[in-house]
Amino acid sequence: MASYRIEWKKSAYKELQKLPRQIIAKVVAAVADLSSNPHPTGSKKLTGSEHSYRIRIGDYRVVYEIIENKLMIEIVRARHRKDVYK
Repeated sequence: MASYRIEWKKSAYKELQKLPRQIIAKVVAAVADLSSNPHPTGSKKLTGSEHSYRIRIGDYRVVYEIIENKLMIEIVRARHRKDVYK
């Protein structure tokens, strides 16, 4: 299976920097795992979009889009679950 390239949107990277330190490490590890498996156990497809998914890391969510033809995953958001879908 091919490896996907991970790219962060500028806004998602800023959101990541505002998270607590312990959570940042977990989020970065979970995102790194996406490069080998873009559909890990527990990932869910978001309604209303063809390519958007989310993974759960405790009370935090990472929303990402899979771009199949470029073998790329773009991280769109990384926030607390109460704020991520707003």
